[in-house]
Amino acid sequence: MLNDIYNGAEQHMKKAIDALDNAFKRIRTGRANPDILDSVYVNYYGSDTPLAQVANISVEDGRTLSIKPWEKPMVPEVEKAILKSDLGLNPATSGDTIRVAMPALTEETRKDMQKVARAEAEKGRVSIRNARRDAISDIKELVKEKELSEDEGRKGEEQVQKLTDKWIGVVDQHLAEKEADLMKV
Repeated sequence: MLNDIYNGAEQHMKKAIDALDNAFKRIRTGRANPDILDSVYVNYYGSDTPLAQVANISVEDGRTLSIKPWEKPMVPEVEKAILKSDLGLNPATSGDTIRVAMPALTEETRKDMQKVARAEAEKGRVSIRNARRDAISDIKELVKEKELSEDEGRKGEEQVQKLTDKWIGVVDQHLAEKEADLMKV
């Protein structure tokens, strides 16, 4: 019974970390990283398709991404999709290859990106705390219904708090890595 509550809380906390990692991928650093284009969808014969499914994305050098659509008619569609995305990137087409230069980040832009990263990390922490709150309320409900003793309930709450501390530590670690990545020149 308690194990089900622990497992449910831990699954929720892992999902919060996954969501945080996805949010961090969208935060642009000064270096080229194909993951930044994960949120870009291209109109492919009438349906929105992830860019990675219609083109080969590679890192040309430290600051440039090279995108080669599988089909030549997709070049303008890919270019349009990158411009429409809110990533602040300007694609340049030469033949059937699209190059996306990552603009160098100014100190001010880096600090703004750092604020965005901290806000995303806080969302992750809140999600983890919500999982803790739900698990503890489930445990209290079991104690109230006399399915668990008060001692077992207290131990269960302590275990949920340990899980919470562990996953909040993971959020803090991911945030520290992202901030270090953002501050690299």
